[in-house]
Amino acid sequence: MDESQDTASAAPAAPQYDLTAIVVPLLKSVLYRDDDKELWTALLKLRPRVSDYVAVLALDLALDEAEGYAFLRSRASDDEDSPKLPRLVRRQRLSFQVSLLLALLRKKLAEFDASGGETRLILSRDQVVELVRVFLPDGSNESRLIDQVETHLNKVIELGFVRRLKPSGVGQEPMFEVRRILKAFVDAQWLADFDQRLEAYRTQLSKADTEAEDE
Repeated sequence: MDESQDTASAAPAAPQYDLTAIVVPLLKSVLYRDDDKELWTALLKLRPRVSDYVAVLALDLALDEAEGYAFLRSRASDDEDSPKLPRLVRRQRLSFQVSLLLALLRKKLAEFDASGGETRLILSRDQVVELVRVFLPDGSNESRLIDQVETHLNKVIELGFVRRLKPSGVGQEPMFEVRRILKAFVDAQWLADFDQRLEAYRTQLSKADTEAEDE
């Protein structure tokens, strides 16, 4: 008996994915290469067919092979006279504070990439708090600031731009990974106007904090 032949025949076959098995997860959320390598490989093989499939639903497949993520976005219509189709991909209106946090994380990611070091940007909760702190008036309530940052971080995690990491030990400070898909939503042109936008953020935050104290 040929043992090597028996071993090869006993190895489980790789799962086969059809279009539905790929499109349904994409309709639900972002697909990351690191989360499901087999599904990612199937998506790459069927990419043209997936693009044609979702185009019928007025969606475009956005896929970044280098960064390892893919998602669906609604196709913009160039014809104003054409009937508007219902949106399958839900558009979410973000609060001012969540928008600020996303902007700061995107800038941090750009600085991290420019340093040419690791590929994963991992921040502690305190580091995220410090990113926000510089835009708040001096003397802001510390405990309230931490609570607010955690609330906004949870929203960003829900949106898929940040991932909470499992603690490596008891009592370890919460750690978060900034996911690279954030680059697809906050582009280079947006970053070019970043300083001006942040100054507007600073003014609005100061006003909001003053109003909250008055209440």
